[in-house]
Amino acid sequence: MMKHTFVICAYKKSEYLEECICSILKQTIKSNVLISTSTDIPFIREMAKKYDIPLYVAEHKSDIAKDWNFAYKKANTKYVTIAHQDDIYDADYAKTAISMLEKNKKPLIFFSDYYEIKNGMKVAVTKNLKIKRILLYPLRAKVLQSRKIVKRTALAFGNPICCPAVTYVKENLPEELFKQGYKSNIDWEAWELLSRKNGSFVYHPKSLMGHRVHEQSTTTEIIGSNLRTLEDVEILKKFWPEKIAKAIGKVYKKSEESNNA
Repeated sequence: MMKHTFVICAYKKSEYLEECICSILKQTIKSNVLISTSTDIPFIREMAKKYDIPLYVAEHKSDIAKDWNFAYKKANTKYVTIAHQDDIYDADYAKTAISMLEKNKKPLIFFSDYYEIKNGMKVAVTKNLKIKRILLYPLRAKVLQSRKIVKRTALAFGNPICCPAVTYVKENLPEELFKQGYKSNIDWEAWELLSRKNGSFVYHPKSLMGHRVHEQSTTTEIIGSNLRTLEDVEILKKFWPEKIAKAIGKVYKKSEESNNA
């Protein structure tokens, strides 16, 4: 029986969806592959048919939290990776994730370092990526990955985890991972809640996936907006008093500006 599933979240016609699919089909170990969408359009159906991938269409109106929960529920394997249609995954992503998760006593999630893809080029070093690597550095040590204070400290200055490119251990997690409410910080809120649970954030410091940054992406649309700033402060207040949260939020906003295409 297969241990792992990639669920590709497709939202609209994207010139990058096929590249994402191909990177997943080229993994060095075999995984189940599904496509999930709440925007049922011919292009997505064509891609699913071309590569013979099961397609699941949600009945709800497009909503990121609902979309990710829907995708997560469609996989029935022990490990589930929610993949974004614009991103790509190195050939050893699944192999590394499964290997590291199975060596851990009680893993919650697996994630790796990542590079950005801008204008078709891989960008391994930006100010934003440097800061995230510093925040995640303590999680390189397996003995620290289950420590609540270490998990929460990694999240207390910003969101260093690239989402939705995260692998989840279903048996150790709630049935629904993502809450509705936020527009940009749905993932950060989920990590904050999971950081309170017993279990490990399994981190691999090698870049095993690429996060695409382009003008039409949701990240690019939201960064710099007042909404994003307000949401950042709301999450930071879960770790800090309000005045400190606002101060950190200003610094975090500047670092995130490197996400712009």
